[in-house]
Amino acid sequence: MLSRIAESLFWIGRYVERADDTARLLDAFVHRALEDPWADEDSACRTLLAILGVDPDKVDGPLDSIVAMRLLAFDDSNPTSIAGALAHARDNARGARETLSSELWECLNVTWQKMPEQRREAARLGPYTF
Repeated sequence: MLSRIAESLFWIGRYVERADDTARLLDAFVHRALEDPWADEDSACRTLLAILGVDPDKVDGPLDSIVAMRLLAFDDSNPTSIAGALAHARDNARGARETLSSELWECLNVTWQKMPEQRREAARLGPYTF
């Protein structure tokens, strides 16, 4: 039982770190895309997806910042995305809830519960609200 809890705690940390790192990479990517309007957006998006472990060849059609943002921020089925990583962190936290602090559990749970609302806000106002 101790090893199961230790494994859950390890993966909570990894998934939260992955969500944070993905958010930072997306932030840098969006700023770079805004600063250089002459860059090939399709090529840059494919490179970013490949770096983060998403197969860019599975995406139909040309890639742009909006498609990359949807895949890397909002896609629940992709554990590399921000939403997917936070969902996996919450699932691991549910398995080890008795050992977690109430603050950590509340932070993960509230973040996960507000995810649909944040997606709507991000679609309306831009990715920084997410």
